[in-house]
Parts: sequence; C-alpha cells; structure tokens
Amino acid sequence: MEEAAIYHQPCSMFAYPYDRKTFHLRIRTKKGDIRSVVCFFGDPYENHKNENGRIVPALNQKDMRLTAQTELHDYWFTEVALPFYRLHYAFVLTSVQDETIFYGDRGMMQDSALSFSFSENFFKYPYIHENDCFKAPDWVKKTVWYQIFPERFANGNPAISPVQTLPWGSKDPGRDDFFGGDLQGIIDHLDYLQNLGINGIYLTPIFTAPTNHKYDTLDYFSVDPHFGDKEVLRTLIKQAHKRSIRVMLDAVFNHIGSTSMQWQDVIRHGENSRYKDWFYIRSFPVQEGENGNIEGQTTLSYDTFAFTPKMPKLNTENQEVRDYLLRIALYWIKEFDIDGWRLDVANEVDGQFWRAFHQAVIGEKSDCYIVGEIWHNAWNWLQGDMFHSVMNYPLSQTIIDYFIENKLKATQAVSAINAHYMNYQAQVSEVAFNLLDSHDTARILTKARGDKQKVRLALAFLFSQTGSPCIYYGTEVGMDGANDPLCRKCMIWDKEKQDLEMMAFVKKIIRLRKDNQPVLTYGRLDWLIVDNAKDLLCFRRVYQDRTLYFFFNHGNNDQTLSLDESNVLLFDLWNDYRVDGTNLFVPCQQFRIFAEA
Repeated sequence: MEEAAIYHQPCSMFAYPYDRKTFHLRIRTKKGDIRSVVCFFGDPYENHKNENGRIVPALNQKDMRLTAQTELHDYWFTEVALPFYRLHYAFVLTSVQDETIFYGDRGMMQDSALSFSFSENFFKYPYIHENDCFKAPDWVKKTVWYQIFPERFANGNPAISPVQTLPWGSKDPGRDDFFGGDLQGIIDHLDYLQNLGINGIYLTPIFTAPTNHKYDTLDYFSVDPHFGDKEVLRTLIKQAHKRSIRVMLDAVFNHIGSTSMQWQDVIRHGENSRYKDWFYIRSFPVQEGENGNIEGQTTLSYDTFAFTPKMPKLNTENQEVRDYLLRIALYWIKEFDIDGWRLDVANEVDGQFWRAFHQAVIGEKSDCYIVGEIWHNAWNWLQGDMFHSVMNYPLSQTIIDYFIENKLKATQAVSAINAHYMNYQAQVSEVAFNLLDSHDTARILTKARGDKQKVRLALAFLFSQTGSPCIYYGTEVGMDGANDPLCRKCMIWDKEKQDLEMMAFVKKIIRLRKDNQPVLTYGRLDWLIVDNAKDLLCFRRVYQDRTLYFFFNHGNNDQTLSLDESNVLLFDLWNDYRVDGTNLFVPCQQFRIFAEA
C-alpha cells in the first residue's frame, strides 16, 4: 500500500457539508492501489460499551465509492446523512494485496480495535452551521447563458453612436474601432435570444469609459452615453425579466480608467491628492503612462492591471475605496434589479474585500449570482464567502485540448476533467460558469480551424457537464475570430450570412440541456469507455430514476458499441428513435445521447 499517496483534509473539498443534514467525504489514494475504503462515522459525543466493557465511540459505517480517477490517483466518495449537526469520522482502507490500515486525524495505524477506541483518532467536523454551508442561487442551475459584448451586438440607436463609428461589420475590428452597438440593440433582439433558448445574459461592462470594451471605467454610477442611459438599461432588464431571462453585469474593481476623476486628481495634486491612497503609488511625482513595465524603465511609479498604464490598480484595502465600490455593487441591484455580478481580474483583489462584497450583495439580494474572473484553480475563492463561481477556463481548456486541438489523448482528457471536479465542492460545480470562448479568447470556430463538426462535439460535451453553460454571442451563427480584437467582431444579422445549421444545432442542444437539467446538474458521472486507440469517450449521468448515456466518437472510424448492461433499451434523444443497448452505432466525429427507455 502506497501510504504516501493517501490524502484527506478535513474542512475542505475533501470534507464539507452539502447541507445541514448531508455531509460529503472524499479520500485520495494511489491509482489502482486500493480495493476498498470504508468510512466509519458518528457523533463525537455518542459512546457505548464494547464487549470488554470499554467505553468506545458509537459508529456507523458506509462503503465508499470509487468516484474519479486521474493518471496518478483514485478518489473515493461517500455521502453521509446526519441525524445530528456534528461529526467525527475515520477510514479503513484495504489494498489489492489485502493489507488493511486505519486512517484518522492522528495518521495511519494498523487496523485494530485500539484504532477505534479513542475519539482523538478521528477526523472532526465540530458543528455544521448554516452559515458555513456553501450556498448559491438555485436558478443558476437552470440557466443557459449568452455573453454579449455590447459594442458589437447590435446598433439600436445610431443617434448616440460615437462620431468615429464605422458601418456595421464593414471591417475586421481594430483595438480602437467603434461600430455603434448599444443597449437598445440588445432590447431589439430579446425575442431572438428567447427563441434561441437562453435564459441568462452576461454583459461585459456598460459603465462610462472611453474605450469600446469599457474595462477602463471612468464613472461606475452611469451608463456609457454611447450605450444609452439608465432608463434604457432599466427597460432592458425589465423586458428580459418578462421573458424569464436573468441579467448579469460586469464590474472592474481591480483597477480604474486613467482618465477617471480620482486618478486625474492624483496626477494634478500628487502627494496632496485626497485620492493618493486609493492607488498603489510607489513614488511621486507620478509619471502618468509609465508603470515600470516599459522597456528600459527600472523604477515603478504605480501599479496597474498587467502592463497597461491606462489602468491604475485600486487599493481595495483602503476603507474609502472599499466603501465606494460596495456602494456601486448595491446601487445597480437596488435601482435596476440586476441578477448577478461578474468581477474582472478577481484574483488580484484582496480577499477581505471580496468577503465584504459577498456579505453586502447577498444581504441586499439573496439570490444574486457572483462570478469571479479567475483562469486557474480557484478553490480558495469558492468556499462560500466570496464567489459562487469563476469563469471555468480550466474545463474549457481541457475540452479544447481534446476535441478542438487534439493535444490530449482520451485518458488524459478524462484525468484532467476528474482532477478539476475534485478541486471543488459539489455545490460549486453545480453552478459553475462553463464556457468555450469569450471576449478574452479566440473564438471556438477559429480554434477549430473552421471545422464545424469539432465545434459541435465540443459544445455537446460542454452541455453534458455539471454547471451552467454559456454561449458567446455569434457562436450560434458560425462567427469566427482570432484573439482580441478579432474575437469581438460585429454580430451577423444578415440571415444569408448566418450559419442556420449551426443555429439549429445550438437551439437543439440548449433544449436538450433544459429538458434534462436535474440529471445534468446533480447526476453522478460514470466513465464507461475511455479508449485512446479509437478516440472514444463514453459516460453516463445518473440521478434518481433518470440515466443518460453520452458517446463521443472523436476518432476517424465509425464505431458500434455495446453497453455492459444486458437487455437495456435506450431512446436516442438526438435522433428520436429506440435502440438496443447492445448495438449502438456512433459515426466518426459524431456523438450520441441516449436515455434509458
């Protein structure tokens, strides 16, 4: 038994309350090393006498299920129903060589009655408080998002367009181009979005800023005049809500625009500015436009976002800044009834601010959805006191690496996906913001080098996973585009130029997702076939009395497959016919989705 590979951490994604009556436990072992794991658990205050008259902990026991495998590890899981709000627990592991050990808070011991005799040997979760349970808005689990870059979606009011506005779609966009997209344009196409099937809109920033992207905010309390005004925004949100569509806004609290009132006051008054402590200024006088990231510059004048002198970094540890930003967060909820906040560069803002943000926002609107822009493993931001989700780029990248760019073998893709899910509590994955592309990445069709079937495979796989999927505007009509600024092209509204087959596909996959939302949110995922030679990924999702089977043939040859279960009749959800589970035909570069008939 490889004891060095055995790992469990109390009060983490390995041990957490799903709710006040249900507790989730995981333990990690070396891949293929352990045959079985049994969890022993009970109330730490409940004891009984054993046959020798000794007072010992009163324990229940439950077999753990092998729930996920990576290239190096096995992950075991069990769900414990609690009649009490406190818990202590330990594990007994049996290796494939029949070696047995006891594993508890004081380490590993040979399995014996002595191991169970003392409560000190057990891991503890002292008390399950309601406030300590991760909670997220339930509506998110039922939501299919649509991300809109407002300047490029639709021009509904040319009268407010910037003077330098170019004709719609007249050229590939440059970084500084304007095409006149606005909020009225979104209102004009709400019926289109509803017909597509989406029920959530994520808008990149709409607040006053000089650029087309608006991530260099000047005034957080106003709508950019080239997008409209507050009444137009109010109309947009009300009209969206009438169609059961939620609206999430984008806020930039890591930095502010260099032409903002606060930063310009620092430039004018230097050390005498009342706003000097709003920023991370390293030396005075501030050399505007120079932040130490310019070739040949050896000293830092002030901190910024990345290498962008026009975006000075806000000091969120400063109380005035904190109060100012929290007022912004609450203003748009109170006055406009927005449904969520997406938070830019969230990993570079201090955690204490995000905790205060979470408390303020949830206190004002308990089901407001909070999403951080974090591109990497974000477990420490997803403990229930900061964000409900992050932009789920790690999952995106695995899907792209396998289905789009052919960088991974099937086993490697499954390993990466399983490892990703093991980073988080189940409740986090249930509301994950899942995507394939965005305003910050090349479009998925461009990454696929124009191969639309690869895009369909990737989309179908995305929609089969736990979480809340998002479509980037224009994907449904076949839009392409390389990295910024080319991923921000004008939406195609000319039906003769739209890919109507792709639109029909997107509508269909959204409908299937919504029809099967419970099993795709809560259902366990069992990998059935992972075949590198044939490039096959097959799995099932199981929840209550509903079972779905997914077959993805990413190889170059057609495959006829058979389920291990005998006499299984299936219904092909994609093609609407019944099929014998022992004779499943999956063409090359195609997928099939079945439900037990």
